[in-house]
Amino acid sequence: MTLTDKISRLKREKKAVILAHNYQRPEIQDIADYVGDSIELSKRAKEERDAEIILFSAVDFMAESAAILNPDKKVLLPSQGARCPMAQMLRADEVRRWKRKYPEVPVLLYVNTLAEVKAECDICCTSANAIKVVEALDSDTILFGPDHNLALYVQKKTNKKIIPMPKKGFCPTHVLFQKGDILLLKEEHPDAVVIVHPECTLDVQKVADYIGSTSQMCRYAKELPAKKFIIGTESGLIHRLKKENPNKEFVLAYDGAICPNMKLNTLERIYLALKEEKHQVNVSKPIAKKARKALERMFSIT
Repeated sequence: MTLTDKISRLKREKKAVILAHNYQRPEIQDIADYVGDSIELSKRAKEERDAEIILFSAVDFMAESAAILNPDKKVLLPSQGARCPMAQMLRADEVRRWKRKYPEVPVLLYVNTLAEVKAECDICCTSANAIKVVEALDSDTILFGPDHNLALYVQKKTNKKIIPMPKKGFCPTHVLFQKGDILLLKEEHPDAVVIVHPECTLDVQKVADYIGSTSQMCRYAKELPAKKFIIGTESGLIHRLKKENPNKEFVLAYDGAICPNMKLNTLERIYLALKEEKHQVNVSKPIAKKARKALERMFSIT
């Protein structure tokens, strides 16, 4: 029996569902029940009625969100080391300091934050819905964190003032993309459409034909008649893009754009996590209650 077969058997026996982010290894995407970006998987986690176990193959903050939205289910993270560096860049005490400085300004936090930090905000957003959430808030000024590049992107798309917290939060993988690399690839592939993630730097965003979340990238690539694309996001998305568009070509804008934290999850670790029901994600009830309000408010808008 292969490892994949063993995982499938355990899923049935334990009434488990596997949610995998678009940046996961190809073999994990292929065995997952659902593959998507953070908002798609958050919604899916919320909608899971029959599953008793949610195995979230991604990084810590995503599994925390699933636990917050499903307090009666067991949420497992295959690798305890799968932590998002960006989520570590903004702490709860820092948000409280910003709130004291701007007491009348609503706090909007990217879902790429830890649960205790979400508990300090008014509402959450993802890269897919950030603009919509900003426009829905009844304020001309918004405290936003932790991704500085996403803040700049949102600022360009709205007339509201976005105050970033911290000043320079970032995704270590997305800042690896450089404008020069993309321009060289455009010379090599003049007919290619450039699509990048809003976590990329402003210079990279400026040379893109389209900017969007991973789910938006997938829809755009599928709907556009173009046959070749230059992709500016973590390498894992290429697998899904090729799978969904076998007659199109996808070129990663930088071959080294690999998130080591996302790649810590493996089939072996998924099997062990399911078999032993280990690495359960727990969020304290007081924190979960506050963070859930911020997530639910986001869902009510989007």
